[in-house]
Amino acid sequence: MKKLWILAPAIVFSLLLSMAAAFRVQEKTPDVVILKGNPMGGVKFNHAAHVKVTGDKCVTCHHASKPEKPLKTPHENCQNCHTRTVAAPMKTMARSAFHDGPGKKGICINCHIKQAAAKKAAPLKCAGCHKKANV
Repeated sequence: MKKLWILAPAIVFSLLLSMAAAFRVQEKTPDVVILKGNPMGGVKFNHAAHVKVTGDKCVTCHHASKPEKPLKTPHENCQNCHTRTVAAPMKTMARSAFHDGPGKKGICINCHIKQAAAKKAAPLKCAGCHKKANV
């Protein structure tokens, strides 16, 4: 009987933690984000549409943080770490985080190529995403 009383607080604490996780409020994600800083023009990024494409798998684009730059929230903005010029401790600037210099490979362009091959709308040329109006 005494052992049960010793375990009771641990059991209650575990139940409270599971209930808190079940009722956790989802992070509010923006519908549209403007990615600024590129001389070709900013990118009007429709976050809501991309969430539908990835099946709400945030880790498709938001990778785990690095020890040298730990996340402040579970899914930070890309440009919180990847800036126009590389600032220590980061090693990858914004452009390289999204695609290589000529836009032939990278997280964004690889997905656009895959979507276009599946006959789905996805811009493949620079001006399809980068627009001077999006500054």
